[in-house]
Amino acid sequence: MLNYLWLGLILSGVILGVVTGHTEAVTTATFDACKSALLNIALPLGAIMAFWLGIMRLAEKSGAVEHLSSVLRPLLKRLFPEVPADHPAMGAIVMNIAANMLGLGNAATPLGLRAMQDLESLNDRPGTASNAMCTFLAINTSSVQLIPSTAVGILAAAGATHPTAIIGTAFVATCCSFLTGITAVKLLQRLPMFALPPIISSDKKPDSATENLPFLKIPHPLSLWEKLLLLAYAGLFLWAVGHLLPLQHSSFPIALIQSISLVAIPFLVGFFPLYAALKGLSVYEEFIEGAKEGLQTALRIFPYLVAILVAVGIFRAAGGIDILSRLLSPALDLIGLPSQLLPLVLVRPMSGSAATGLFAEIVKSCGPNSYAAQLAGTILGGTETTLYVLAVYFGSVAIRRGRHALAAGLLADAAGVAASLVICRLVFR
Repeated sequence: MLNYLWLGLILSGVILGVVTGHTEAVTTATFDACKSALLNIALPLGAIMAFWLGIMRLAEKSGAVEHLSSVLRPLLKRLFPEVPADHPAMGAIVMNIAANMLGLGNAATPLGLRAMQDLESLNDRPGTASNAMCTFLAINTSSVQLIPSTAVGILAAAGATHPTAIIGTAFVATCCSFLTGITAVKLLQRLPMFALPPIISSDKKPDSATENLPFLKIPHPLSLWEKLLLLAYAGLFLWAVGHLLPLQHSSFPIALIQSISLVAIPFLVGFFPLYAALKGLSVYEEFIEGAKEGLQTALRIFPYLVAILVAVGIFRAAGGIDILSRLLSPALDLIGLPSQLLPLVLVRPMSGSAATGLFAEIVKSCGPNSYAAQLAGTILGGTETTLYVLAVYFGSVAIRRGRHALAAGLLADAAGVAASLVICRLVFR
């Protein structure tokens, strides 16, 4: 499906560019997308990945990931029946989901890429996405986000009376998106058109439940004073959360989540090295070993980033989004979607930065307290950049046949938009 979508974006963009006289804009967009893929995404992502993969190695080697994954193991086992319960992918998936829920994108992406690499170790059809990979992508393209911090921040900066009012509506929308994504991915994998191809030959042996799992060799148990030290460390951050609560201008549950989000990254950055050191690990050496994978992963995903960013850039520069908006506007007016929001809906699965820019324009033109701004913020918080996520995650493990992952992700996005329309009509009108 990605083949047809990519080809369609490229050809339609080029043809529209010629017909509308935007060939210069198409050319500029092509080279800008190439430069952006390397300088704005691949290289920064490589550095961020190096750091978080180093932290992840400490978490694995110390046994912290095993303890964390055991909490959600019954649920994960139902979602990922093909993955052994004690495989390292389970821990990476748990940490990725937690980071996504808290809106910690800089941590969620590296952890997600690590999970994809672990899932690839179980994949006996290289180049083709397994059912577990498609399920994990569906979770990422429809992940439940507790606070749409980007949308709230833009509304607050624009002077909205109640910028946090969209938190509840966005949460409902993202829950509907998540349930739709999980349901769709499980149903679509049964269709013949998305069936897994037969295994012809493979020299790769899937990991067993006890093979290559660094955290199974758990170092010595913690002594009483070491446990007390960890409790003191956790207590410091609980105090920090309590200290930040009065500074959040929102209701208590929302203020609590906002405060936790602010201290989550510093807490994890300090906790895992401390825990690993107490377990007797050489934290610096282990961190370096994990960090070595970061730049390699960035180089692997670079061609996939170029492909998707160029296709989207050409289509936008040629005026494809504007033409689709004009064609679909009469039909979408019937379901209550303001015409000025249609470009946001069309761009959101393709580009997060472009969607954020369109949202800022909507807030500026319609007003931060308008229904259009509140609906747009809910849509932004209830949907995901599906094409970008698929390109990055599949690119990290050289997956060329994504099977039903794209269809499930787009269905989840559609459900998020539909839920946003319903809940915003009930709450804001």
